[in-house]
Amino acid sequence: MRKILLPFSLIYLLITAIRNILYNKGLFKSYSFSLPVIVIGNLSTGGTGKSPMTEYLIRLLKDKYKLATLSRGYKRKTKGFVLADNKATALTMGDEPYQFYTKFSDITVAVDADRVNGVNRLLELNEKPDVIVLDDAYQHRRLKAGFYILLTAYSDLYADDYLLPAGNLRERRAGAKRADVIVVTKCPSALTLQEQEAVIKKLKPLKAQQVFFTSIGYDDHVYSETGKIAVTEVKQQQNILVAGIAKPKPFFDYVMGSDDIIKPYPDHHDFTEREIAELTALAESRIIITTEKDYMRLKGRIPAGKLHYLPIKTVFLNNGGQFDKTILDYVGKSTANG
Repeated sequence: MRKILLPFSLIYLLITAIRNILYNKGLFKSYSFSLPVIVIGNLSTGGTGKSPMTEYLIRLLKDKYKLATLSRGYKRKTKGFVLADNKATALTMGDEPYQFYTKFSDITVAVDADRVNGVNRLLELNEKPDVIVLDDAYQHRRLKAGFYILLTAYSDLYADDYLLPAGNLRERRAGAKRADVIVVTKCPSALTLQEQEAVIKKLKPLKAQQVFFTSIGYDDHVYSETGKIAVTEVKQQQNILVAGIAKPKPFFDYVMGSDDIIKPYPDHHDFTEREIAELTALAESRIIITTEKDYMRLKGRIPAGKLHYLPIKTVFLNNGGQFDKTILDYVGKSTANG
């Protein structure tokens, strides 16, 4: 199938390469800003862990600076710039921004497909931010950020991938050169230093680029609006496992018991009323365990006591302190200059 689609990938390569050249040569205008702007992104089409990394940066920065996150708001039902408030939902913001808003009450959360306009609107606020974090904006060349974090999943490295449609890459591998740091995500927690070095050799980073390795840290409880249940107890029950994410297997593996009903859906899935009715009927004698992102789309539509989610977070295998220092040094220097 890859061989059949390869000619179309060559066309895609030509289009994306010309676009990047025009930005690199300044023929297409990029806009930069006086405050620190951090972009989290990837070269592939998804499943690299952008949301956990965004939350990691939020926790790192929010107590030191006035922080804002800006997202596209994928699959939201609104248009243009939207600032999250107490009327926000997954439909108005998108599931991931709404997740940030519900978890972190002390930051500003906004969405705008036009990231330049979004940053400008944030800077017009009375309480304008000191730092802005953008998720999934690596290919948004019209905005020139001060710091780029490139994510690549351990099981699907961009060095092993191909351009769309033969593969999953949004742009050619040379786009990795724009990154300040590269983070290999979703690694086995026991990944050795020797194995890490082999990955670094395959990625071929520039001398100035640091490479870090992270895994997904799963909570030991699942949560609902009414309480929490230990994962060890969950595995002894008969549950319904629901996931509408790009790569759900690790989630299923972590919470799955011997007689669970598995319900995978496409990434960022919009649940229909028929699907909600089906899940509600299945949950009559069981509970639903879902991802945190899916929970944002399902809560209020499934009885509260029946719907539970499993939180996750980014965990550095090593050198996490060096990553923190790199980010804090950039932000501290940029805010001082600003």
